[in-house]
Amino acid sequence: MKILPHLLVAWLALCAPFTALAAPPASIHAVYDLYKDSIRIGKIEESYTRDGDRYTLTSTTTPVGLLALFKPEKVFVRSSGLIGKSGLQPLQFNHRRENDASKDSSAELDWKNGKIVLIHQSQRETAELPPSTQDRLSAMYQFMFLPLKDGPLDFAMTNGHKLDSYHYAVARGTSIDTPAGKFGTLYLDSQPKPGERRTEIWLARQHHHLPCKMVITESNGDRLIQVLSKISVKP
Repeated sequence: MKILPHLLVAWLALCAPFTALAAPPASIHAVYDLYKDSIRIGKIEESYTRDGDRYTLTSTTTPVGLLALFKPEKVFVRSSGLIGKSGLQPLQFNHRRENDASKDSSAELDWKNGKIVLIHQSQRETAELPPSTQDRLSAMYQFMFLPLKDGPLDFAMTNGHKLDSYHYAVARGTSIDTPAGKFGTLYLDSQPKPGERRTEIWLARQHHHLPCKMVITESNGDRLIQVLSKISVKP
């Protein structure tokens, strides 16, 4: 049973008609339950802290149930960088598996020179750094800083292994019931072509546009579902 390494989110442009954003908080602690179809397989704990013009994000995925028996390893993700007028500007990203260093990856983002260095299995690859690039963890929290626009969304994001471009449609979503509460949402849909993986994300409009539910559907119908179970926010 394989946990997908990324749950996708990203930034959006200014001048949007949706709900105005509250000032981003100083710290957040969020817990998500992770399901493979209807079976709970993991717990994800995340923390965000702001210190002046810098931020730190950490995420730990812990397997539960049958997955904990067959693959009892945690996954650790960390992002750190600056906070500016446009929100989060990551400088360092790290993805580490507890028992399999061969799958570790990291990224160094050099905004001054417009370069990104991707590091995997001691190999270093340098590429051009697109404006407003996020890593797969910072992207989730970048929504706190920007209002959202109804329409298409295109962005660049890295998971340490590679740097990719993504496309989503954005619209007002339905209310979502979670163990952490009921949230009005914005809905992101990757609109895949036939045979491609589909990603759907629901952002809590009254809770700093943080994801409250995400669903990744494989071409064979298998689904990975992440649902918010607890959240603590300090202004």
